[in-house]
Amino acid sequence: MIKNVLSIAGSDPSGGAGIQADIKAISANGAYAMAAITALTAQNTQGVSGVHHVPASFVADQIAAIFADIKVDAVKIGMIANAGIAQSVADTLRAWPDVPVVLDPVMIAKGGTPLLAQDAVCTMRDALLPKTTVLTPNLPEAAYLLGKPEATTRDEMVAQGRELCGMGPAAVLMKGGHLDVDDSPDVLVTNKQEFWLNAPRFATKNTHGTGCTLSAALAAQIANGATMQEACSAAKTYVAQAIEAANQLSVGKGHGPTHHFASLYR
Repeated sequence: MIKNVLSIAGSDPSGGAGIQADIKAISANGAYAMAAITALTAQNTQGVSGVHHVPASFVADQIAAIFADIKVDAVKIGMIANAGIAQSVADTLRAWPDVPVVLDPVMIAKGGTPLLAQDAVCTMRDALLPKTTVLTPNLPEAAYLLGKPEATTRDEMVAQGRELCGMGPAAVLMKGGHLDVDDSPDVLVTNKQEFWLNAPRFATKNTHGTGCTLSAALAAQIANGATMQEACSAAKTYVAQAIEAANQLSVGKGHGPTHHFASLYR
């Protein structure tokens, strides 16, 4: 049977990031996508102009309604917006400790708009990280969670990944897109091992929603039974293909989306 993946995240009406990107990425990676919405945003490819938070209790109601009726094989958590929503998500998921959780610590939009309130960072660390199967921060997000300067080398990426593992996640996928190198290296880090994943860096400005897309694809791969290394490798390959094909789309005047269904289009 096709596996079911629940995304808990914010909505992007332009379709490139958030819930909309998650649904596309989960579907493209062979799973059935569901969504519990934490926030509504007014945004396009040029930036975010407004955010409306869903009440924390209603976020919990959405999640509980899904679990009450549907077998959930994996959960992806994206934009949680504020401390109340973060705590509500953590409290609600406590009833299902065996369901794998992929946490993408969405903090700042590509245009610079903050998407996570300051007080929510502590709640994320204390309440959500210990429940996380794999955390997927980019380098600025990892640095922010640790209160340290951003990693600038591969060794620093591994060290920060290990430090984040000490906060509770079973594994951390450090995304190296911000590293000043010619390729795009990511590293999967556990307390004992590290596994590098490399991909070419494509000349395109259409990278809106890549973090959402990667974490959603990863959740789908885990739901489908892949090992952590297999899931990370497959998700990385999928995102690289989506970025490579992004220039086939004509969406907006700013940072456009990746091509989530590139393999299905001719």
